[in-house]
Amino acid sequence: MAAPAATATAPNPKVGGAEMLATKTIVENASAAPSLSTLVTAVKAADLAETLSGAGPFTVFAPENDAFTRLAPGTLDTLMKPENKAVLAKVLTYHVVPGKVSLAQLQEQMKAGGGTATLTTVEGSPLTVATEGAAIVLTDVSGNKSYVAIPDVNQSNGVVHIVNGVVVPKLG
Repeated sequence: MAAPAATATAPNPKVGGAEMLATKTIVENASAAPSLSTLVTAVKAADLAETLSGAGPFTVFAPENDAFTRLAPGTLDTLMKPENKAVLAKVLTYHVVPGKVSLAQLQEQMKAGGGTATLTTVEGSPLTVATEGAAIVLTDVSGNKSYVAIPDVNQSNGVVHIVNGVVVPKLG
């Protein structure tokens, strides 16, 4: 009897020096990555940790800590205030797409779309994906860009693509 064929899934890349285990949830893995601590704090402040620990699947474009420093001064502090929890949740869910969408699937969608793909986020607004040279770039509804730094970090409940910027939906 032949052994079952091994899956061709590559091991997950490390994020912030931390192992990312495909058997753990998005929140468990993000919590282990020092470079995602700001995101994890924001997810908890917005009461989204339970949702992102759920079955999913979800595709998360996860901003690294440095991404938050590129926001206008004071923006993060304002978003983190308890009275702004709904706005924070709106910004965070704009980084989440239902289903598990790999880099290869994003590239197929862009090819089919003549170079761009439009994703509908959990927040409800469109997020445009395109290539700039070899880079994959996300563009929000205001034209702000974020680049995929580490694609295809598989999770038990989806996939995470680490990005270098925060994308923001229309806020009111």
